[in-house]
Amino acid sequence: FSLHHNQVLDTANGIPAAKMKIILTRLSPEESAGVVGEFITNDDGRLEGGPALKGGKEFIVGTYEWTFYAGDYFASKGTFTSGTPFLDVIPLRFGIDNPDDHYHVPLLVSPWSFSTYRGS
Repeated sequence: FSLHHNQVLDTANGIPAAKMKIILTRLSPEESAGVVGEFITNDDGRLEGGPALKGGKEFIVGTYEWTFYAGDYFASKGTFTSGTPFLDVIPLRFGIDNPDDHYHVPLLVSPWSFSTYRGS
């Protein structure tokens, strides 16, 4: 099992979202809830060092949340987002129900929209 946030793509500028802050939090089960890790995407918009969760006791059935700091990212690029960004901090909540599976959760984002999917 591995949980990748394989890539963040900046669809407004047509580039990988380099240097975006991302936090992964385990929400449940309650007894193991908390921040799993804080990351900054590399020049390809990927997590440096590969998967956020690398096997063992970190891989448990539960609810997780990626938090993407899109407003800060677009501000750092000089991309116009209006006075108050429409999308600032984007929470993406998802469940892991099989620790033997691979979970790939990419984000495609612009200042006005985002999408994701469970990839392979």
